[in-house]
Amino acid sequence: MIPETDSIFIHQTRTKMKQLSLMITAILIAGFMMSCSREKPVKTIENLKAAYNGESTASAKYAQFAAKAAEEGFDTIAKMFLATSKSESIHADNHKKVLEKLGEKVEGPSLGTIEVNTTAENLADAINGESYEIETMYPEFMAVADSEDVPDAKKSFTWAMDTEKKHQQFYKRALEVIVNNVETSLPLGWFVCPVCGNTYDDVSVKAECDFCKAKKEKFLLF
Repeated sequence: MIPETDSIFIHQTRTKMKQLSLMITAILIAGFMMSCSREKPVKTIENLKAAYNGESTASAKYAQFAAKAAEEGFDTIAKMFLATSKSESIHADNHKKVLEKLGEKVEGPSLGTIEVNTTAENLADAINGESYEIETMYPEFMAVADSEDVPDAKKSFTWAMDTEKKHQQFYKRALEVIVNNVETSLPLGWFVCPVCGNTYDDVSVKAECDFCKAKKEKFLLF
């Protein structure tokens, strides 16, 4: 026979455990209800899809620009375009991952029109494209992601925009090189961070990525 004091203790313990279990269940249900009731970030989803298609198009375009540069004898510029093409594909993949995390099924990508001209004209086109993303597209997308509270989207947009700023400068320098006929002054190697797409030339490359802190050993070499 269980002593009365032990019986009371067991009863109290069971009661407390039951109360704790009910409390945990209530918290889980409340969390589930909050997640279900949260409005879908419709505009950010639209922007992610637009950015996914845009970055995919840029990746395909720069790959073709690389082939044209090689055809015209600009081997170092061709390598630069191959590196930036890979960078843009990483940006596209990051946008896609955020979309999937938001429960979106991603089709495509839907590529825009790609026109290939001389390497000098291609560089000017690339500069214009990067300028639009830096000055207009990504700042607007980031502001919307902020307002809709989608930090993963903002991070993906930020990584892309910060990288595009560097690409823009690479293209401007390459165009100056063509105008002045001094291609030998361009870097011979290029590095791309596989996590965020950040791009370095062989002169400025660092031990770790400035944006996502990935180690240099993981960088892709072109």
